[in-house]
Amino acid sequence: MTPIDFDARFSRWLRDFLEENQDSFTDVAQVEALMPELYDRFVTSPADWLSGLAPAHYFDGLSVQALVNWISQYEAEGVPVPELLLDTIAREGARARDALIMLIADPQASIPARMMAVNLLREMDQPPPTDLYIAWQIDRGLEDELADCALEALEAAGETPVPEMLEALPQAGEAGQEALLSVLSRYPGQPGVYEALIRLFDAAPARAAALAAYLGRLGDERALPALVARAKEEDLSYIDYIELRSAIEALGGEAPERDFEDDPAYRALSGTE
Repeated sequence: MTPIDFDARFSRWLRDFLEENQDSFTDVAQVEALMPELYDRFVTSPADWLSGLAPAHYFDGLSVQALVNWISQYEAEGVPVPELLLDTIAREGARARDALIMLIADPQASIPARMMAVNLLREMDQPPPTDLYIAWQIDRGLEDELADCALEALEAAGETPVPEMLEALPQAGEAGQEALLSVLSRYPGQPGVYEALIRLFDAAPARAAALAAYLGRLGDERALPALVARAKEEDLSYIDYIELRSAIEALGGEAPERDFEDDPAYRALSGTE
C-alpha cells in the first residue's frame, strides 16, 4: 500500500462528474449543497485506480497500529492525511488509544502527526495522557504548537486533570505557568491559583492582556488593585487596556478613563487613521 492523495482523487472525480452533469446544475450553491452526498458517492463507489475497491474500504483489515502508523507515513511523504483513515481509526474507539498515545509521545514523529493524534484522541472522547500533556506545559516556551494542542485537550477534559495541573504549577516556568493557569482560572476556589496568577501578572507586564483575562475569569476581587494600577500606567497600549478594563469590570470595579488617541491600534479600530 502507498499513501494515496484521496483529496486530489475526489477533486478529479468531482470535476468529471460536473462535466458529465453540467446541465443538471444552475449555480455553485446547488453543487455546494450536494457536496456531502457527492463525497459519499465517491467513497462508496468502486474505483478503477483501486482495482475496483471503493475508497471507503481502502484501510479495511489493517491492525490498529498499522492504521496509526499511516498517519506518520502520510505526513512524511507530504500527502494529505485522508479523513477516511482518521474515520477508520476513530471507529476502533478504545482499541486505538494506546497506539495513538505512542504516536503522541514519539519525539521522532513530526509535530503535525503528533498534533493530529492528540486531536483525534480528543474527538474520540478517549481519556488523554494527562501526565504527558502537563509535562509539556512545564517545559514549554510561549510559542509551542504541540503544547498548545495538548493544552486544549486538557481544557476539554474538564476538572479531571486539575489536581495534576495544580501539582505541576510550581515546577513550571513563566510560559508553562501561564498555560496551566489559562485552564485553572476556569475553576475558582482552587488553592494557589490566584496567588500564582497575581505573581505572574506582576512579573510579566508584557503578558498583561492574557493574564488580566484569566484574573477576570477567576473572579477573585483581590486582583482589582493590581489591575487598576496596571490600567493607569503611562506606557500601556490600547489593546492591553481593553483586556484590563474587561477584567476590572468583570470583578465589579471601575477602570480608569484613558486617552489613547496616539495609539495606532486605537486609531485603526476607531477609524480615525
